[in-house]
Amino acid sequence: MIFLSTILSFILAKFIALLVSMASAAPPKTNRKVLKFDSEEDVAAALAEYTADLSQKFIKQKGSFSVVLSGGTLIETLRKLVELPYRDSVDWSKWLIFWVDERVVPLDHDDSNYKLAKLGFFSKVPIPSSNIYAINDKKSPEGAADDYEECLKLLVERKILPISDASGFPKFDLMLLGMGPDGHVASLFPTHHQRYEKKRWVTFITDSPKPPPPRITFTFPVINSASEIAMVVTGAELANTVKIALGNGQAPDSNPLPVTEVSAEGELTWFLDQDAASKLYVI
Repeated sequence: MIFLSTILSFILAKFIALLVSMASAAPPKTNRKVLKFDSEEDVAAALAEYTADLSQKFIKQKGSFSVVLSGGTLIETLRKLVELPYRDSVDWSKWLIFWVDERVVPLDHDDSNYKLAKLGFFSKVPIPSSNIYAINDKKSPEGAADDYEECLKLLVERKILPISDASGFPKFDLMLLGMGPDGHVASLFPTHHQRYEKKRWVTFITDSPKPPPPRITFTFPVINSASEIAMVVTGAELANTVKIALGNGQAPDSNPLPVTEVSAEGELTWFLDQDAASKLYVI
């Protein structure tokens, strides 16, 4: 009887250890919503409605709507927001525009996220130029990052941007993010130390694995202080990364993808087309 009891205790201990191991390996539960759409066109339509609804909500609550843009294909996916009915119904005069990251090149350079947004977005809706906060393209990467952080701090001092009570970092209303095949967001890459920065609001990078090498980027504490985050991912080339990011979060080399560090004080919403979501078992 004693021997049997010992064996049962041993098995129970092993079972509990297994459960603990499984729990620790699972991604943390967050206020995350995953939306799957049949096509990129449907993603664009849903993203426009989502953004317009948030614009109305925040302008009604606080008189402005702070939006943080990224580069890549995001501006193209926002195309329906500058079409009817949103073009005439959104109160563009209350929008404040920022960039989660930017290439340190002249603003009229083809690699500039500012230029991309200007051509595809600002030229089509009446956002006041004084409400668009581009980087100082005359400075070095370090200088541009310092300058952008000082700009944000000045806006906080002037009560234009609030500070998060939870984190102490600036609190934007909406972050519109994309993701790279390596799981990077903004210019926070898997093997670069900038992803671990916890004190700075804005940092810089001079050796981006994607050209051009010099960039500035928001840090994760700023990204994660946002009220709402939209993670917009389309295309079959990102399906494997989506599966990892929304599964156990571990890359093949066992390092967590940067995208798995994204959270929001309100809600993180993934917008996926069928191709990007094709390797997910459950949505």
